[in-house]
Amino acid sequence: MKNWFNSGTPWIWLNAGAISIALVAVFGLLFLILIRGMSHFWPANVEAFYYQNAENSLTVIAEIIESETVPADTVRDIDIKEGNITRYLVKTGNRDLLGSDFRWLYDIDLVRYEQPDNVMVLERIEWGNFYGYLNSVYEYDTKVSNEGNLWSEFESRLKRSADIRQQILDLEQGEIGAINYQLERLRLKERRLIIDNELSDSALNKITEKRKALKVEYAGLLKQTQVLYRDINRDSIRATVMDGKVVSIPLEKIVKAWQPNKFTLIEKLNFYVSSLWSFIVENPREANTEGGIFPAIFGTVMMVILMAILVTPFGVIAAVYLREYARQGVVIRLIRIAVNNLAGVPSIVYGVFGLGFFVYFLGGNIDSLFYPEAQPAPTFGTPGLLWSSLTLALLTLPVVIVATEEGLSRIPVSLREGSLGLGATKVETLWLVVLPMASPAIMTGLILAVARAAGEVAPLMLVGVVKLAPDLPLDGNFPFLHLDRKFMHLGFHIYDVGFQSPNVEAARPLVYATSFLLVVVIVGLNLTAINLRNKLREKYRALDN
Repeated sequence: MKNWFNSGTPWIWLNAGAISIALVAVFGLLFLILIRGMSHFWPANVEAFYYQNAENSLTVIAEIIESETVPADTVRDIDIKEGNITRYLVKTGNRDLLGSDFRWLYDIDLVRYEQPDNVMVLERIEWGNFYGYLNSVYEYDTKVSNEGNLWSEFESRLKRSADIRQQILDLEQGEIGAINYQLERLRLKERRLIIDNELSDSALNKITEKRKALKVEYAGLLKQTQVLYRDINRDSIRATVMDGKVVSIPLEKIVKAWQPNKFTLIEKLNFYVSSLWSFIVENPREANTEGGIFPAIFGTVMMVILMAILVTPFGVIAAVYLREYARQGVVIRLIRIAVNNLAGVPSIVYGVFGLGFFVYFLGGNIDSLFYPEAQPAPTFGTPGLLWSSLTLALLTLPVVIVATEEGLSRIPVSLREGSLGLGATKVETLWLVVLPMASPAIMTGLILAVARAAGEVAPLMLVGVVKLAPDLPLDGNFPFLHLDRKFMHLGFHIYDVGFQSPNVEAARPLVYATSFLLVVVIVGLNLTAINLRNKLREKYRALDN
């Protein structure tokens, strides 16, 4: 036994066991997030619960979220105190009528529950889902006589309404948005000329003429949108809810409609894929508890790319100086200790520093020097994409410096001496021999930086991330990439939906789904960097040998 312990075999098995436990825990957590998040988009069947007692009867139309059996004495407001009862957490929707989306149902006085074929679910722009039965379709105030195939008539008119809504969105965010942007630029240009005392009559006339032409174009587009709004207001439906009340719903308020109890398996799979795609590419609605998360995905990826572009040159230059040029001594050792300590500073401290130095100091001075016409509204003197990327670049800089230094230290001295002996200068040796061979180590540092930066939330809350950003940082207006704009981030979106949402039950599956997509985004960015690192490693393997 003593020889066995001295051989080191137990420690190998303990190490392997610890790694196995860690892998099981990580993959188990990812599997839990995947199941709880991605199952949200599956079109669950809708149940009709029928209750009856001596005093009254009640029908509840809802989607079962979960069920459990609990002791009767643990449930308030019921007369039964012995035995167990089954309760169901159900999604009733119709928040505008009932006041909430979710409620608990008990099997007390429950006669039966079934899945009616003709029950429908509507996803609405406001007030969440609607559950009920379709009664009739109206064009303006005239009932459409198509009783034989009412659902098909409803679907065709809903498709028309969705097409018109998309046309309105394209006009408002595209051409009308571009005109508003140009008008604002003209206003700032005129104000800048006034501040600089350079506003001549000719310059004013040019601005006035261009503004007039833009307003004429704007008026034409406004007429088009008015026509589209009139067209989209044409149709509506009448539907019966679970208490027998008939309500009118304009089709312009409906995103999509389906009858889940009639779906085949193939139709459910098609609906699932469509819903998941919509979640990825659409904008959020209803305090981020409905709609998609595309702005958050876009903002996360854009911020990480900018951070990588900013941190790589600074980290490499610092490492090259410390390893290749600086005289090794007490000062350099202190600098390395400081760099290593910076890696352990809490991220919120970097956020406070970014807010004070980047936003207020640098941004405020940039506004005073280059954007006085926009005052008192700040341009760069407010949190935005640039300051968020710089803050995270500062946060991840120690990682890149340490990784690059390690890579530089592994390059044989003989290669440097051979290059210098062939007549190359030190700069040429560094640029053409040393840095290419150290590029895999640089990519390793960048991978670690991306992995940390993509998941950071605390500093971003101070330097640029917001709950909802109506405009993406990248669009068709010059200069196309707007570094001064605020943006959305997947990490902050998870925090906001999970802890700040007024509708907790509706937000819970979105927290899991967004968490899984954040992991996917980080893994995708890391795999891209790892693939590039492996190619560089293979390219310079011969030189290393």
